[in-house]
Amino acid sequence: MIWKKLADLVLKQRVLILAIIGLSTIFMGYKASQVRITFNGGKVLPITDSAYIRYMQFKNTFGQDASTMVIGFKSPNIFNKDIFNDWYQIGTRIQHIKGITGVISVANLYNLEKDTLHHRFALKPLVKSQLTSQAEVDSLKKRILDLPFYKGLLLSEDSTATLMAITFDGKIINTPKRVPILNQILAEGRQFEQKHGIQVHYSGLPLIRTKAGDLMKSEFTLFLCLSLLITACILLIIFRSVFPVIFPVLVVLLSVTWSLGILVLMHYEITILTGIIPPLVVIIGVPNSVFILNKYYYEYSLTGNKMQSLNIVIEKVGITTFIANVTTAIGFGVLCFTNSELLTQFGLVASLSIMVTFALSLILVPIIFSYLPDPKQRQSGIKDRKVIQFVLAKLDYLVHHHRKAIYITTFLLVAVCTYGLSLINVNGYVVDDLPKTSNTLSDLQFFENNFKGVLPLEVSIDTKRKNGVLNQVFIKKVEKLENLISSYPEFSRSLSLIQALKFSTQAFYGGNSNYYRLPDGMEQGFILSYAGNSGKNTNVLHNYIDSDKRYTRASFEMIDVGSSRMNVLLAQLQPRIDSIFNPKKYHVELTGSSIIFIKGANYMVKNLYESLAWAILLIAGVMWILFRGIKMIAVSLLPNLIPLVITAGIMGFFGIPLKPSTILIFSIAMGISSDQTIYFITRYRQELKNTNKTISRIVSDTIRETGISMIYIAIVLFFGFGIFAASTFGSTKALGILLSITLLVAMFSNLTLLPAFLLSIEHRENKKKASSAER
Repeated sequence: MIWKKLADLVLKQRVLILAIIGLSTIFMGYKASQVRITFNGGKVLPITDSAYIRYMQFKNTFGQDASTMVIGFKSPNIFNKDIFNDWYQIGTRIQHIKGITGVISVANLYNLEKDTLHHRFALKPLVKSQLTSQAEVDSLKKRILDLPFYKGLLLSEDSTATLMAITFDGKIINTPKRVPILNQILAEGRQFEQKHGIQVHYSGLPLIRTKAGDLMKSEFTLFLCLSLLITACILLIIFRSVFPVIFPVLVVLLSVTWSLGILVLMHYEITILTGIIPPLVVIIGVPNSVFILNKYYYEYSLTGNKMQSLNIVIEKVGITTFIANVTTAIGFGVLCFTNSELLTQFGLVASLSIMVTFALSLILVPIIFSYLPDPKQRQSGIKDRKVIQFVLAKLDYLVHHHRKAIYITTFLLVAVCTYGLSLINVNGYVVDDLPKTSNTLSDLQFFENNFKGVLPLEVSIDTKRKNGVLNQVFIKKVEKLENLISSYPEFSRSLSLIQALKFSTQAFYGGNSNYYRLPDGMEQGFILSYAGNSGKNTNVLHNYIDSDKRYTRASFEMIDVGSSRMNVLLAQLQPRIDSIFNPKKYHVELTGSSIIFIKGANYMVKNLYESLAWAILLIAGVMWILFRGIKMIAVSLLPNLIPLVITAGIMGFFGIPLKPSTILIFSIAMGISSDQTIYFITRYRQELKNTNKTISRIVSDTIRETGISMIYIAIVLFFGFGIFAASTFGSTKALGILLSITLLVAMFSNLTLLPAFLLSIEHRENKKKASSAER
């Protein structure tokens, strides 16, 4: 009754409805024009997570940890006068760029000197201007090598590679203002490269995130255009007419506008996930139009009355497409249960956009076609095409005469893929999403090979008491901890209070490198008084302890080893750390951007398992409301669960790791593939309720009528998601390919396994009736 009233309202108030939608779309278009690309990595962990809370506390105490970019090169001529002077000039120019707070390199570094007169240490630049002779450079090289504080940090162990560390102002690091600064730095590097013929490498999280943002921006437009093109081509092949191509595409374009408007209204930005929502809206939205138009042409072939056919379409198709879109929205909406800001934004905007697309399709397509000429024979005869009828006839024959073969084949596939599932490796990398051919990846490898990486690892140590950091026993413990972590090949040597104290001891003894060590009990008071008397800008300790001297930090760089290896390392380190620092007296936290990424990846994988369970549960609830009975729920769920097992098996056999981006596939695919089940069973039950046909006849009729839309929709989804295979982001590529495969398998499953189940139920019921009659 509701859908009958809606059909009457839509077709009688066409002008008013078009005006309302038009004005609303203009407003949403205005909002969509304000959409922005994100400039941070996106918050994966919920703000209530203990690791995230401690990371924020660390940043409040010691500042931003992921604000350094590095540039470097490898050459035996690092200390050639011309090369050295140019490297010095680059560092000096970069230092004067607004938004840069610090630059340090072999040509722009500082020595710590004792100022006996003022009873303090003073940081003084080793190079104050360009050097005039090679002898000066050679002399400076010797001085640099006599400063162990910089060993392995600015020069590689073999002294053939060097880097320049550039620190950004924390206030602009996650804003668009960092882009022109990065461009200036890259320009300086290119100029140096061209002049000396030495390849310059660039890395660091500010650069990696900017490169990812640039790719997101270009792919946003690319995939929106590709999705429109591929769906338009498929619509043209299906309907062989211009109108069924132009207007469905127009409807999904309006839906895209609404989706971007929703994104802005919720104060979200385009991330690697929300950036794929517009093409998703096109791919998922077009099947609505295919189903609506296919039903329209089918009804018109029976009635010959355009308005009556459109009325029937809204009334009959409305409930089916509504439920189908609800299950699709559930597939995305369950991501909100993860409490991850990144996934919640994606899930919420995607699910709302899907329901908006459904509403616009159901309202606008009938209204638009009510003004267009009556369908031609080639459109209303879509159901009679020989190729599609041949395929459906074969499927019908297979279902009726080879059900055992279907069951055996399905069982064998599931058994094999279950084994494949056991081979899946759970793993993710910080730079996972960048293309394998990207210079950013090869540059990162350069720094990993020569400097043990550039990804920040921070160790925060809480002594739980004021002035606890300056206790000599505690200082020895910190040194032991640093030696432990640096003993792993995945981590660099540290920058910390320990190294600062060693540097201070060396300075206290006139720069003699033999005294690069921790001060002993007698010395410590003198050295700390010198260090404490220095101003903030020259105090080498202030970066490593808080104002109450309760907390200290140790900073390392690490290789991007992946979440799997990092989880092993963390599990190994924790008990060894506890053996140094009694957890009852101290709190030691491994933190920093890299650790937050790893913990975020672990969190997402764990919670996405739960979101998949929620998707299955909620879709089962929808099936219960629609069809009632445990049997019908099982019948409707199994054809959609089996493709998920097959996809998981493919991932295992082909070595595709399970990570946040790939596990997304399962809940999304579950929601989308359930649409086909709903189309089939709804048509089946309508016939069962309104006719006296046998179940066998109803199954055949349902395959031949609904199967047309199911196949066409599967084609749209397969090629629509297939376009993401062209992505430069590894996660987007995997998402597209695996979703395409899953949905294609789901189409075959719903056209073979589902009707086979229905026929088996009929066969069992007939047996029961025959057995009862014999009694």
